[in-house]
Amino acid sequence: MGDVFQFLNLPRDPGAKFDASFRRSKFIEIYAPLQKSEAADQSSRCLSCGNPYCEWECPVHNYIPNWLKLVQEGKLFEAAELSHKTNSLPEICGRVCPQDRLCEGACTLNQGGFGAVAIGSVEKYITDEAYKQGWRPDMSQVVKTDKQVAVIGAGPAGLAAADMLVRNGVKPVVFDRYEEIGGLLTFGIPEFKLEKEIVLRRRSILEEMGVEFRLNTEIGSDIAFEALLQDYDAVFMGMGAYQYLKGGFPGEDLPGVLEALPFLVNNIRHRMGTLPEGETHVSMEGKRVVVLGGGDTAMDCNRTSIRQGAARVTCAYRRDEANMPGSKREVANAKEEGVEFLWNRQPVEILQQNGQLGVKLVTTQLGEPDAKGRRAPVVVPGSEEIIACDHVIIAFGFQVKPEDWFAANSIKTDERGRTLAKERQAFKYQTSNPKVFAGGDQVRGADLVVRAVFEGRQAAEGILAYLGVW
Repeated sequence: MGDVFQFLNLPRDPGAKFDASFRRSKFIEIYAPLQKSEAADQSSRCLSCGNPYCEWECPVHNYIPNWLKLVQEGKLFEAAELSHKTNSLPEICGRVCPQDRLCEGACTLNQGGFGAVAIGSVEKYITDEAYKQGWRPDMSQVVKTDKQVAVIGAGPAGLAAADMLVRNGVKPVVFDRYEEIGGLLTFGIPEFKLEKEIVLRRRSILEEMGVEFRLNTEIGSDIAFEALLQDYDAVFMGMGAYQYLKGGFPGEDLPGVLEALPFLVNNIRHRMGTLPEGETHVSMEGKRVVVLGGGDTAMDCNRTSIRQGAARVTCAYRRDEANMPGSKREVANAKEEGVEFLWNRQPVEILQQNGQLGVKLVTTQLGEPDAKGRRAPVVVPGSEEIIACDHVIIAFGFQVKPEDWFAANSIKTDERGRTLAKERQAFKYQTSNPKVFAGGDQVRGADLVVRAVFEGRQAAEGILAYLGVW
């Protein structure tokens, strides 16, 4: 791909990052978009490896070296078409994927210490710029069928399934309980990682392709699930994982203690102007905030609190920084923006004394590795401390909650509430009800956006085979 030693002449450049002093008060994406010449330069750094590790580490197996070459050659529309062959939401994954743990982490240049190709930045550049120039998905060869599929959930899995179905002539009708599409893409991920106009643009693209959205509609209350089984040829479930995990220690229900997701949703709806009537905006302005957790949702809470004007934001995590489950990039951004981190601290109680809220923490040290290789935290005796605060935000992650109508419709789940729908079977991601398919967090538990996209697409392939379209 061009000069094989171009990576020596051009450093890695994912795009300029706004200064922390500026972005602390701004709910906008913190990375400036690449310009045409910058995208071409970064693409030219690719070594075009014969066995592209980046492609294999990508959960949707994007044709990364191929579309980098197209960008380098200025063939933008071809790059857009190719990126959509494997990914239904490339411009979103380019923004929210933890590339440092996936494609860029596996990049040969990164392994050699030269700085990975800025794959994520180029990926979002492709769709952003192609759309501006008039590109739209090519639907000219699609042969429409008389089949219709109900898709429950307009999050990444549901959107990916709808994209695959409509491209193969099947009419998807997507139901979602929220007022806008995207699921957690819209209501859980703050604007400084994903501006909402990006999701709205994807809605426009999908609607032009023939996808129908029915929003503010909850299956089980507004429409019976049985009605979907009767009216549609198949059903895809992509409701995600929304039930938060508790820590199991005293004080979690005290006033001033908040769940991460409702806090994030409240702020985003406030900014979108869609807060339900009677719901008050929850602001951390002038408050001392303690966030418990070490994943990406915890970082979202940290950085949202900073932008709301919190007096102090402290993040406590029970392992060390190297063992945090979240993106290293997000932790670095939170540090730059003023978040204070307490590593190796485990909460054991939330207290309220004389109107004062506080979190009791104990220091931990890492013990022997568990079955997955992660070293379990062990409490250091006599290490208790109390951090005074005004609010505690609990961000320990999410799990799946089976719907009330599962049992009546023969939809089986495992002991953790995850829908049973295997990839390797006659029809991929088919549930115990032959007419019902599922994918994403619904099946695997809370995980990455890109994995939900992959499973939504794979489930759509299972549906197409089940319907005899393939």
